Amino acid sequence: MSEYINNQERRKKALKNIIAQLHEGKSVEEVKEQFDKEFNNVSANEISAAEQALIGEGVGIEEIQKLCDVHAAVFKGSIEEIHKETDQTKMPGHPVYILKKENRIIETWIEKHIRPFMNKADNTVDNLKKGLNLLAKIDIHYSKKENLFFPYMEKYGITAPPKVMWGVDDEIRGMIKNSLIKLKEAGLLTDEIKLFIESTIEKALEMIYKEENIMLPMLLEVMSQEDWKIIADESSEIGYLYDNVPRWNPTIEKAVSDSVNNANELYGTIKLPSGVFQLNELTHMLNILPFDITFVDKNDKVKFFSEGSDRIFARTKAIIGRDVSNCHPPASVHVVQKIVEDFKSGKKDHEDFWIKMGSRYVYIRYFAVRDENDEYLGVVEVTQNIKPIQEIKDEKRLMSD
Repeated sequence: MSEYINNQERRKKALKNIIAQLHEGKSVEEVKEQFDKEFNNVSANEISAAEQALIGEGVGIEEIQKLCDVHAAVFKGSIEEIHKETDQTKMPGHPVYILKKENRIIETWIEKHIRPFMNKADNTVDNLKKGLNLLAKIDIHYSKKENLFFPYMEKYGITAPPKVMWGVDDEIRGMIKNSLIKLKEAGLLTDEIKLFIESTIEKALEMIYKEENIMLPMLLEVMSQEDWKIIADESSEIGYLYDNVPRWNPTIEKAVSDSVNNANELYGTIKLPSGVFQLNELTHMLNILPFDITFVDKNDKVKFFSEGSDRIFARTKAIIGRDVSNCHPPASVHVVQKIVEDFKSGKKDHEDFWIKMGSRYVYIRYFAVRDENDEYLGVVEVTQNIKPIQEIKDEKRLMSD
């Protein structure tokens, strides 16, 4: 046993050393040669342990993220397939099946709707734009991963890969958007734009590899069928890249029982200082409000979010209990941490932001929640599309037709 533990530690240190060498500027070929010499195979969990160790020693998430594609190039083809798919993961409604099918759709978009138009003929630009707009739907795929898969990775102690992967997801989103902007501004496919689009689609394809050969093996090792069932049930909140996704129901009896229990739980009484609610009344009242509410407690854990029919930002029940820092991409997490820090210290009581999101003009407000003794209880986020409000003119009174 001690020999096994020592060998495991040796392998982890060797992986850390390889990643550190990449960080210091060594070429892929140099470290690959060392890798081939040191290992016959390597598990995805060992890669994760190495990355987490580097982060623990002070290497920034952004630095690990820069190496992410290089990691894949080094480890590709060498990851041990120790996690075999069960029959359940091959069922059409299972989250693993859906993720893989969506990845095949993404590959099709690239191979049929982008690559054929990667030449400099002017008449291919419109077709290329259509292909890139298709690829922009990858945001749905990534949102499911970030809001459903990542919380479970964190729950089971796999903390570094989600941070790194989310950063790369945002990079891919940004590159697709910038590809469209560059094409629109230039009006034709220049060599520079072609190179940028090629880099974009290669990064998207590389992410497919990482999802299926690094992320999924980790999850399949630690997650229970109940965990997968929650992800399957919550996925429709965000959406899919294809239609008519069947419902995966591995334990019908349990699902029926849960449905009955959930219905019973909606009929309690909640007494507030200024009134009384039945639980189902309060639930539906909060969900019908024309804005989204999310509450994070004093320990920075997500405790509640409203479930309106037209949410601005994706929220799933998998984030309940999740640290608020893990609910934001690495590029913006420092802003969230600063807001919470200012609320806790009493420096601020609220903070506002406003951004344009397609046809929406989104107003995001954060409020510190304090008790009668001014003790910090948490923060509530209120998000609303204010474009319809900005368009209001004249008056409409109660007696108006």
